[in-house]
Amino acid sequence: MQAGMAAGGPANHGSNRPDLRRVACNPDYWYPLAQSRKLKRNKTLEVAFAGEPIVLVRTDSNKVFALEDRCAHRQFPLSKGLVCGEQIQCGYHAWRYDATGAITTIPYMVTGVRPPRHVRAYPCREAYGLVFVFPGDPALAEQTAFPELPWFESQDYKVMSFERDIACHYTFMHENLMDMNHQFLHRRLMGRVKPRLLSHGKGDGWVEAQFRFGDGGGKKHRGANWLTIGGSDDETNFEIMTIRTEYPYQTLKIAGIKTGSVPSLALWAAYVPTDRHERRSRSFGILLVKKPRMAFLLTLIWPVLRHFTESVFAEDRMAVEAEQRAYETQGGDWNQEIFPVTIELRDLLLARGIKPVDGDVRYTSTAP
Repeated sequence: MQAGMAAGGPANHGSNRPDLRRVACNPDYWYPLAQSRKLKRNKTLEVAFAGEPIVLVRTDSNKVFALEDRCAHRQFPLSKGLVCGEQIQCGYHAWRYDATGAITTIPYMVTGVRPPRHVRAYPCREAYGLVFVFPGDPALAEQTAFPELPWFESQDYKVMSFERDIACHYTFMHENLMDMNHQFLHRRLMGRVKPRLLSHGKGDGWVEAQFRFGDGGGKKHRGANWLTIGGSDDETNFEIMTIRTEYPYQTLKIAGIKTGSVPSLALWAAYVPTDRHERRSRSFGILLVKKPRMAFLLTLIWPVLRHFTESVFAEDRMAVEAEQRAYETQGGDWNQEIFPVTIELRDLLLARGIKPVDGDVRYTSTAP
């Protein structure tokens, strides 16, 4: 037990370190807010980032833009309006806005009256089957790296996408994926899997850990083996898992023992806070599974793989939501963490996130 940590009390008792569960997600990054397929042509979609309502609009020409989901007139949600060509029309008094948030039409505008202000527009991009929004300072959008999924366009991989609401602070999700020591939670699905930490490191904005998985003599679920069905014939031992948090995203790869081995599985994930206090999140994931030589086999087992991955995620969601409930009940973070990778990850999330201002629920940036 760490010095100064009383048994049964908060882990950060007596420390000046901020409460990580009150550290807000830094908005100055590109975040997925919806799957592209959910935003139909000439339709709107209501989404949110950390309690801020945002409307996504797909125009008649199939372009996508994002605005504050409040009409400047009466604060009526623009998501309840109509798409008119390349503009959005408020469903209350029929004011129209273009993709920049500028008011283009007020049907009953009186001559000589100055039009009110525009609404906020967000930088918006569509990629990987997702709609991304930059909710922070728009001046930083162009110079901020957009997430890369190097195998997404490859014909060698089959894509599985996920989107789930989770009742917890986004940091619990980061910690859950990064610490593979929780595989006992999945014993029904994974058998007696025994992860062994091979290495870990950290740098400017990232933390990475590499694990080697052994079955511990237990029988693994067939779905766990099928996830590596695309492993090469000359290297069947695909049990090296590399997990990386490159703020604010996470990636996971399963590859062979050989250096530079092409992954049989690759996961990209992002966790987006949805409410103002960031106690609820939306998880977006893209899973890429390498096709075997006989690609039709992957098509045949695809429903089983999806059921397997959904089952694993359901157990993870149960765990992190239980952690959130404990946090609320105990009135603070009582976690007594000892795993070095998780400690390094917590330091990263704290450094890159937005610390709370005393006496206020709003936040100020502490990011470098």
